[in-house]
Amino acid sequence: MNTLTKWENRENRWNPFKEMEELQNRLASMFGRLPVRREADGEETMTVSEWAPLVDITEDEQEYLITADLPEVRKEDLRVTVENGVLTITGERRFEKEETKRRYHRVERAYGSFTRSFALPEDADPSQVKAAFKDGVLKVHLAKDEKAKPKAIDIKVT
Repeated sequence: MNTLTKWENRENRWNPFKEMEELQNRLASMFGRLPVRREADGEETMTVSEWAPLVDITEDEQEYLITADLPEVRKEDLRVTVENGVLTITGERRFEKEETKRRYHRVERAYGSFTRSFALPEDADPSQVKAAFKDGVLKVHLAKDEKAKPKAIDIKVT
């Protein structure tokens, strides 16, 4: 009797989740997520064309703060520039594949170069930018222009 293992003859067997997976990939691509696809041998692969780190932008009376999550990015692979009213963060997260007998079954984290650019608000001072990188988190401090800060005016009662 010829028995098939679960990995053999996959393309000829009906997979009830295949249509659902295709729909999920179409929806994911519409919302900016990366699609998953199956190779002819049944292996899942992910199409990674680009990635961008997630950021939070906050402000207080003194400054704007951009906080970017950059796990596994080295400081030397990171650059922050300000030019023509645009703050740009560029860098690269490298895929360090170890040369061992370990096989990868799934790689979902994105790797490669990235760029994030932000138009500076009118009250930002482009000459007062400071950046700090610690534990995979980049913090870019952008001071507000002294002229643009609100000032209290004393009212004299006569």
